[in-house]
Amino acid sequence: MLRKTTVLKPADVQPKWWVVDAEGMVVGRLAARIARVLMGKHRPDYTPHLLCGDYVIVKNADKVVFTGKKWEQKEYRWYTGYPGQKVETAEHRLQRRPELILREAVRRMLPKNKLARRMLARLKIYTSKARIDPVIRHQAQKPQPFESIVW
Repeated sequence: MLRKTTVLKPADVQPKWWVVDAEGMVVGRLAARIARVLMGKHRPDYTPHLLCGDYVIVKNADKVVFTGKKWEQKEYRWYTGYPGQKVETAEHRLQRRPELILREAVRRMLPKNKLARRMLARLKIYTSKARIDPVIRHQAQKPQPFESIVW
């Protein structure tokens, strides 16, 4: 019996929309699952060179948790263009821009290639203080609960 490898074409990809409530979830574990869905590795027809992942809507991103003492010890660094770097703790970042905690964790788990930016654009992150409920905002896309994905 001859088996053939199926290779998707861009027109064959039909992305789905998933919604996840991040309240009480550990950042790294949640980011790993989201990155897997954005890449499309949860699909049986995964093709590495195509954008075959799905869209992910994250709500309550400001209620994620870290294990251990990471709120005080984890540091985010970035270059400003001046000598030295800016540094802030995870606790300070949670107060300032809580959606960046999860976005950076997911970004660093995506492949380092040209598709990564397009994959990350499919991630929609909302805090609990959002003016409009994210499920209502994206109801035309008919998002499904994240837990229903077969891993």
